[in-house]
Amino acid sequence: MKKIFLAFTLSLMVCSFSACVILSPKKYKALLAKQDSLNSGWSASQSNNESLETRLARLKADTANLNGELADLRAKYETMDANYSKLRSNSSTEINKLSADLKKREQRLKEVEEVLRKRDEATNQLKAKLQEALLGFTKNGLTVEIKNGKVYVSLTDKLLFPSGSIIIDEKGKQALTSLAEVLKQQRDINIAVEGHTDSQKINNLGQIKDNWDLSVLRSTSVVRFLTEEQKVESVRMTATGKGEFQPLGPNTSAESRSKNRRIEIVLSPKLDELYDLIKQ
Repeated sequence: MKKIFLAFTLSLMVCSFSACVILSPKKYKALLAKQDSLNSGWSASQSNNESLETRLARLKADTANLNGELADLRAKYETMDANYSKLRSNSSTEINKLSADLKKREQRLKEVEEVLRKRDEATNQLKAKLQEALLGFTKNGLTVEIKNGKVYVSLTDKLLFPSGSIIIDEKGKQALTSLAEVLKQQRDINIAVEGHTDSQKINNLGQIKDNWDLSVLRSTSVVRFLTEEQKVESVRMTATGKGEFQPLGPNTSAESRSKNRRIEIVLSPKLDELYDLIKQ
C-alpha cells in the first residue's frame, strides 16, 4: 500500500513538474490522425514547391526565348523600316521624274496635234482652191478629194491623152495649167504624179511594152509639162507608174476600165515640223 502511495505520489510529482496531461484514447487517436494529416500536407507542399520551381524554370526559359524572338523581330522591323524609307525616297524621285516626263510628252502631243490641225486646215484650203480652179473640168472626169490627210486630184486618161498615147492633148494641158497655178502658190506642198492603167494588154504601141511602161511614161509626161512649161519646182515632184495594180474598180466593163485609166496627182503638205517633233 505504501508502495502504491509512493508510486502515486511520485507520479503526481512528475506530472506536476512536467505539466504532463493525461489524454484519453480518443483524443490520442485524434492527435495521431492530425499528425498524419500534417505530414501528408507537408509532403504535398514539398511536392507543389518542386512543381512550382519546375514551372518557374520553364517560364524563365520561355521568357528568354521570347526575348530572343522579340529582338529578332525588332531587328527585322528596323531593316524593313530602313528599306521602306529608302524605297519611299526612291519612289518619290521616280514619281517626280515620271511626272516631268509625262508633262513633256503631253506638251509634245499638244504640239503634234497642233501641227496635224494646221495640216488638215491647209489640206482643206488646198482642196477648196483646186476645186475652184478646176471646176470647169469636173465634167470631163476630174475629181478632187482628201484621203489620209492628202489631196488627190484624179484625171481620167481621156481628159489628158488620146487613146494609147503618152502625149498630152490640148484639153489636158488646160487642166494641168489651171492646176499649176495653184501648185505654184502652195510651196509647202509635195507633188507625186501616179500613172494608172486598166488590165487590158498593150498591143502595137512601139516602144511601150506593157501597162507598166504606159503608166510610167504618162506620169513623166505630166511631170515634164508641170516643171518645164509651167515652172513648178522640180524638187517637189515625183513620177511613178502603178500599172494595172491599183484599180478603182473591176476591169469588167468599158466604163470601169475607163475609170481605172487615170493620172492621180497626190498633194501632201510638208511635215518637217511634225517629223522633228516625233524625233525628239
